[in-house]
Amino acid sequence: MSSPDLPQAERSVETGAGGETHPRGAGPAPRPASFRLRRLALAGPTLATAAAIAALALAAYGLPETWLGRTVLGLFVVLMAWQSFTAWQYLYGFIAALMGDRVLSPLERRAATISTRPTGLSRTAAVVAIHAEDPIAVFAAIRVMARSLQREGGNGSDIDIFVLSDTREGAISAVEEHEFARIQAWAEREGRGMPRIRYRRRTENTGRKAGNIAEFCQTYGHEYDFMIVLDADSLMTGAAMRRLARLMEENPRTGLIQTVSYAAGRDTLFARIQQFAVRLYAPLSLRCLETWQGPDGSYWGHNAILRIEAFANNAELPVLSGRPPLGGEILCHDIVEGALLRRAGWEVRLLPEMGGTWEEMPTNLIDLLGRERRWCQGNLQHIRVLPMKGLLGASRWHLGVGILGYCVYPLWIAFLGLGTWQAVRSGELGLIGYGLDGGNAAAWSLAALVIAIMALPKLLSLGYVLASPQRRADFGGIRSLLVSAALEQAIWVLLWPVMALFAAGAVLTTLVGRVVRWDAQSRDDRSVPWGEAFRLQSDAVAAGGALAVLLAFSGSPWLALWMAPVAIALLTSPAQSVLTSSTRLGLGSKARGLFLTEDDTRPSPELLELHHSRTAGAEPATLGGTTAPWLPVTIEETSAPTLR
Repeated sequence: MSSPDLPQAERSVETGAGGETHPRGAGPAPRPASFRLRRLALAGPTLATAAAIAALALAAYGLPETWLGRTVLGLFVVLMAWQSFTAWQYLYGFIAALMGDRVLSPLERRAATISTRPTGLSRTAAVVAIHAEDPIAVFAAIRVMARSLQREGGNGSDIDIFVLSDTREGAISAVEEHEFARIQAWAEREGRGMPRIRYRRRTENTGRKAGNIAEFCQTYGHEYDFMIVLDADSLMTGAAMRRLARLMEENPRTGLIQTVSYAAGRDTLFARIQQFAVRLYAPLSLRCLETWQGPDGSYWGHNAILRIEAFANNAELPVLSGRPPLGGEILCHDIVEGALLRRAGWEVRLLPEMGGTWEEMPTNLIDLLGRERRWCQGNLQHIRVLPMKGLLGASRWHLGVGILGYCVYPLWIAFLGLGTWQAVRSGELGLIGYGLDGGNAAAWSLAALVIAIMALPKLLSLGYVLASPQRRADFGGIRSLLVSAALEQAIWVLLWPVMALFAAGAVLTTLVGRVVRWDAQSRDDRSVPWGEAFRLQSDAVAAGGALAVLLAFSGSPWLALWMAPVAIALLTSPAQSVLTSSTRLGLGSKARGLFLTEDDTRPSPELLELHHSRTAGAEPATLGGTTAPWLPVTIEETSAPTLR
């Protein structure tokens, strides 16, 4: 590709009759026939497998005569169709990964070779949107990113780091201003190559995070061509930022590039298990996603770069009709903004393997469930976004998958509950046992097919890692990988019923009108007290107790054995929350070589610096050298304006 000779905001857009901006040659570019084939290659086998499961279920058990039997059959077929879709995504991703560069987009191939030196042809703002977060932790990450940009060279004028605060609490905002003053003094001492660090706090929090970003675009957007959107828990290397800016310069039709930010940096047992699982299982599904979606990607809200003019003029969010929780302001705004950009003709791209970007995740089960409750409401709101005029089919699919991802949980709970009741009445497992006790060839074929689609994602992911010496080493070697994967699966058997029951309740309460508050989430390693666990998970314990009583009186040892893991998981859910929130157990597992990822076996300088800042309580150390202590600054000694 030839390098551009003008900043993109000056040369890559036209204005439509309605004021929206779009690339020259408005509207989405025609999709090559290969993309239609790629999508059919995922949809066709999924539908065929679902049909085969339905046919085998009917052949094994016949058409039920009762409403209970027909309901269980219908739920089974729908749920196995969803599982088939998941399995085929992993097989699709595995095949695409084996094909190597042949399936990579030109953007991906260019990302692997593009220089990280600034061109001087554009300016980028890396914006960190915060609301009542820990200011010390936020500015510690900003220090790491600023130093990483400095190491990449240049005079620091191409990328500014901008803290966008929506904090209302006076005490927290005072600490934000204090930390801003300290980081300015620190950046001045660091000298040439430091990016400019800016800070702004809104007094009116209209539109939450989406409004925060929109206000930045309106007020400061004219100063920049692009913005890299970061969350309070985001971390990105200077090299990654520069690559993204260069890619946007070279691709004038691209409105957004989304990177994959892996969870890292937390040490509770729960967090370490989740960090391991995401690193192990995400790559193949992401490869599948990028291969079939092409320019019709989605936006995940952070660790992405956007073209400011395109975003400001095309991604304004509508207010949904009706009252919350399904109406009103759009809460999960990112995917909708991506769909609106795509509707206007801008390409929305994904870089699944670029690296250099991270985020943090809830460090215990209680906090994760709280986040899922908020995300559930936000995703269900998209039911009213789906009919919006002009959205592309792929964008509607992204929205629909987010909705279905939560709606399958009440279906699972209904299937398990009604299937268990049917098994108590009939004396055999039936479909709840996937056909294992069917006693005929159709039932055994059904069981084999269902077990295959359930196991395929994990087996393919393990095979993909084991096939590469480098990937094996990233997970600590073969033994560490296999033992960790086995333990993760055993723990997942206990965690899944708890999460499914909670998510099912979240869906139902949202649909009947319960509105959840969107407060700042806890991001630190947090141990869950026993009292909190029992108070918040009493419904799971009650459900587990009811299931245990039903199994005890069923008179079927096979049913009791089959459903015992679910009952045990629900009954022990408070203990799961408490024990897995232990940092001691998390660090102990790391010391024993368990749940390792490449962020443990070959951590980046940026992660090491951030870890040092947390453990030492000071600014990150400069690798290979010494570090100067923070200049002690107080609010009284140095004024920190709220607008710079």
